[in-house]
Amino acid sequence: MTGVLPDRAIGAMLDAGAIKADAPPVEDQVQPASLDLRLGGIAYRVRASFLASERRAVADRLAEFEMHRIDLGGGAVLEKGCVYVVPLMESLALPDDVQAVANAKSSTGRLDLLTRVITDGGTEFDRIPEGYDGPLYAEICPRSFSVFVRPGMRLNQIRFRRGHAVLDDAELSALHDAVRLVDGAPLISDGLGFSVDLEPKEGTLVGYRAKPHTGVIDLERIGHYDPAEYWEELHTDTGRIILDPGAFYILVSREAVTIPPDHAAEMAPYLAMVGEFRVHYAGFFDPGFGWEGAGGTGSRGVLEVRCHEAPFVLEHGQVVGRLVYERMEQVPETLYGREIASNYQGQGLKLSKHFRT
Repeated sequence: MTGVLPDRAIGAMLDAGAIKADAPPVEDQVQPASLDLRLGGIAYRVRASFLASERRAVADRLAEFEMHRIDLGGGAVLEKGCVYVVPLMESLALPDDVQAVANAKSSTGRLDLLTRVITDGGTEFDRIPEGYDGPLYAEICPRSFSVFVRPGMRLNQIRFRRGHAVLDDAELSALHDAVRLVDGAPLISDGLGFSVDLEPKEGTLVGYRAKPHTGVIDLERIGHYDPAEYWEELHTDTGRIILDPGAFYILVSREAVTIPPDHAAEMAPYLAMVGEFRVHYAGFFDPGFGWEGAGGTGSRGVLEVRCHEAPFVLEHGQVVGRLVYERMEQVPETLYGREIASNYQGQGLKLSKHFRT
């Protein structure tokens, strides 16, 4: 068997001790093709982002870079522009044939909250090798907004796989012919390309830009905050916008995307040469996203965009990213969609769940 492990296999790993936790799993922590990871009780404010590197433990590196510790027990603010490392409640004892990849959850990415998983002996962020046995840590750097967090909050998710399950271009073309992965002609090159929508069918609103000076966002408050206090609306009737260096944007893909039940996908950059911006923070697309049978017809990809050193003109239809599809080892028992209260099924341009609509 090869492929991304579904919910039932993740549950079996929890039962067998391949995934360990300081506290029992909570409801909906196991997703169709991933497991949400929970913050522990202490945040370490560090001088800089780091990786453990080979044969080094994260705890040893913390001793080098720690500035001070924050008890999260009663809740605490993680300040914009600072770097924190938080031990996670979950740890791993992976089988020799199972590897893992982590990513930020959708709501985390839409807040410009850069968060990555690091491991003992790790030489890459968010990549965990076969047979890894040890703790997990979240590195958290709020970029646009300071956030209020508590133990048990879930900012990251982890996906497990056996073997090589990524579809090549021929397999991806065949899958599109069978189930129509996008609503237009597919651009297939090392994944399924997608482009930015700057010509909405109604009105001129094409996105949002984070305001530079805002209040704290409590991550437990859903549908609470007034978007106007945190975001500037972006309007255009020319089919183009200019991205400002250092600014963070929420935009939307032109294509409606489908992830069939027997596949999962991950968002990846299109090409480093296409522009002075980064396009994704939260990259997992679960089985059932955009799938008609799970109530997702017309679901588009929300683009979390940060511009780098130079202003950049972004035009309607410009290809900005790609979806890399993988086979599931088995179809999950539960699909992404309404039955598990998924926040972004059937979405168009949408801010994180913390803001009023």
